[in-house]
Amino acid sequence: MRPGALLALPLGLFLACGSTSHGAAVSPPGDDGGDDGGVHPEASSSDAPEDGNGPADGGDTGPFALGATWGTGAVHFRVRADAATALEVDVYTASLGADEVARYPMTRAAAGQPWAADVTHTALAAVGITGPVFYGYRAWGPNWTADPAWTKGSAAGFVADVDGQGNRFDPNKLLIDPYARELSHDPLQPGALSSAPYDTGATSRDLDDGQLAPKSIAFPPDTTDVGAPPSRPLKDDVVYEVHVRGLTMNDPSVPAALRGTYAGAATKATTLAALGVTAIELLPIHETQNDQNDAAPQSANYWGYSTLSYFAPDRRFASDPSPGGPTKELRAMVAAFHASGIKVFLDVVYNHTAEGGVSTKPGVAELLGFRGLDNAAYYELAANAQTPVDDTGVGGNFNTASAVVRDLVVDSLSYWHGEMGVDGFRFDLAAVLGNSCTSVCYTFAPTASDGILERALGALPGVALIAEPWGVGAGTYQLGNFPAGWSEWNGDFRDSIRIAQNELGTTPILPSKLVAKVSGSPDLFDHDGRAPWASIDYVDCHDGFTLHDEYAYDQPVDDQPYPLGPSTGGSTTNDSWDQGGAATAQVQAARTALALVALSAGVPMIQGGDEMLRTQQGNNNAYNLDDSAMWLDPALATVNASFVAWTTAAFAFRAAHPALRPAAFWDGMDHDGDGLPDVAWLDTTGTAASAGYLADASNHFLAWRVDAKEGGDTVRSIYVAWNGWTGAITATLPAPAAGLAWWSVGDSAGGTLAMPGEETKVGGATLPVAARSVAILVEK
Repeated sequence: MRPGALLALPLGLFLACGSTSHGAAVSPPGDDGGDDGGVHPEASSSDAPEDGNGPADGGDTGPFALGATWGTGAVHFRVRADAATALEVDVYTASLGADEVARYPMTRAAAGQPWAADVTHTALAAVGITGPVFYGYRAWGPNWTADPAWTKGSAAGFVADVDGQGNRFDPNKLLIDPYARELSHDPLQPGALSSAPYDTGATSRDLDDGQLAPKSIAFPPDTTDVGAPPSRPLKDDVVYEVHVRGLTMNDPSVPAALRGTYAGAATKATTLAALGVTAIELLPIHETQNDQNDAAPQSANYWGYSTLSYFAPDRRFASDPSPGGPTKELRAMVAAFHASGIKVFLDVVYNHTAEGGVSTKPGVAELLGFRGLDNAAYYELAANAQTPVDDTGVGGNFNTASAVVRDLVVDSLSYWHGEMGVDGFRFDLAAVLGNSCTSVCYTFAPTASDGILERALGALPGVALIAEPWGVGAGTYQLGNFPAGWSEWNGDFRDSIRIAQNELGTTPILPSKLVAKVSGSPDLFDHDGRAPWASIDYVDCHDGFTLHDEYAYDQPVDDQPYPLGPSTGGSTTNDSWDQGGAATAQVQAARTALALVALSAGVPMIQGGDEMLRTQQGNNNAYNLDDSAMWLDPALATVNASFVAWTTAAFAFRAAHPALRPAAFWDGMDHDGDGLPDVAWLDTTGTAASAGYLADASNHFLAWRVDAKEGGDTVRSIYVAWNGWTGAITATLPAPAAGLAWWSVGDSAGGTLAMPGEETKVGGATLPVAARSVAILVEK
């Protein structure tokens, strides 16, 4: 997400659900200072261990013990809520429109330890629960004490909506388990489109939301095979960023019941593999507020950058919505991609949550889970403890300097990798995760041993960790500053390529700058043992223009009527140009850009649909448009078949030539004694470009020759010529070795690339390079 790209979604009308009573409620736990929660024995589960904390039957005591662990004899509920003075877990037989069937006070061994309750399957069966368990938490604390007179919907025990320490407890709000493996539904759904039941403040604090609120779900562990993950290093990957719903919703080749789902995405594995994709990067699939998208389409949350639960897969993307269904289906999807040699990366959003900021009205805030369990632990608060700090532009910072949050993030990553088979993660606004300040400040501490960035490296060896290296607050632009082992979305690569293509005569750019970008950006990443694969090279992503639109529009057109708009908040700094309105020039520019992404050191990434010139008709910020105009249109693969072929050939060329995927930065030295440096930068004469040439922004031709043999290739070298000028340039080719010749792979002006082994021999010592194009040759 680019800074400032996403705004809070508007809320509509609340229509109350029906009410049905299920069983008698018990009194709330007493408030005796907070160490043990003041449990009422008559309300406790009959088989809880004596200390109220350990599993009763040898259940999971490892890093995933928090949440609801399904043991052989009991379900073990564990939750961190350090500032709470009392807590209970309520269980339900239905997710909506019904009261709880039992309430179990929770205990903790000592302050700072998890709150716990263990409930036998026998006890659950006695209240009508014989399968998955719907549950939620109610919490009391210093601002709302545990008064025995409290009943649901009452104000007994209320002191303040928020106190001087930032506590916002309200037992009338049923809270999501931060470690819930699935959620039953979103807070807002068709028929209930207001946040009022979840709010605090004078008009809402006494509203009990138990019947309406999302329920966390406990169910037996899923054993669906996730397949063997590809062992390929990240430097050899080609990343395809796409929305799991948008990938197949418009696709008639996918069964109707599977479109827009994990199972639907799985059907595209072989197609993507044939394109040359080796890693699919899914926009957020953690549970988010999107159940109401179809009911309120013009205020939808399409991209999903506001997380409700960091363990639960989004139920809306599952063809099987039953409890446990999304988990099983997602694991099967991962297995399908693995079977095609494709890794699965997830876009994850640990910098802010769906609870968002707080109202400017005194005491008003939304309590869904984190905030109601421990506001000051889960959110970075301002000095007055009343409002959160915001370095994301979409609400309060998740408090990544807090041990509770750091543990949660690392546990979440470990769960998705270890249990769900995910191979890598792209971190939204990751600079926020490196913040070491606990309140009202920002200090980037990327190598802090107890910080998320370093802990993730230690917990996830071999897993791709990709940062979006910026935020919106002061000092949060941290491109190039992440620890060794991390990769970063290289916005400087994106901007440099766009400027070179679209800002000719307006914004000068040095050839030396382009040398750095093509080389994997050593100017940014060649330090502390980092390598070219630290750079994720891209020209477009979900946030901004598509590849087609970058070269077909001068300015965003975000104010169009639905379904193409309206949307707000996107960047107007796109360095885009419509190529004078010439459709052929637009397509050529897109070919040139894609070729440069494929030919550069680093890791190439394209946006889903780029291979078939997908367009959003100029909308560059479609975060709120969950509709057919924004989903991929598979018909374009036929309409623009030549561009699909170009993309396929470009990635096949990259795959065939290991020297384009270096494990270390090029240094211009001859490492294998064959007379060629690992790379040479050339001017139009075929000789080494001088320092003066590379420092002159009026030079718009750049060529480079890569020693392919050094990478173990069958050809001797690769020659790439990039003519950024408005007219054709004739370049002199460097002399091939005795007995060898130059062979043409193709060029972006002609529009075709030969597959490996099908190149055309070049006659003569010169090469005409068309305006604004890239030409590719091999020496063999």
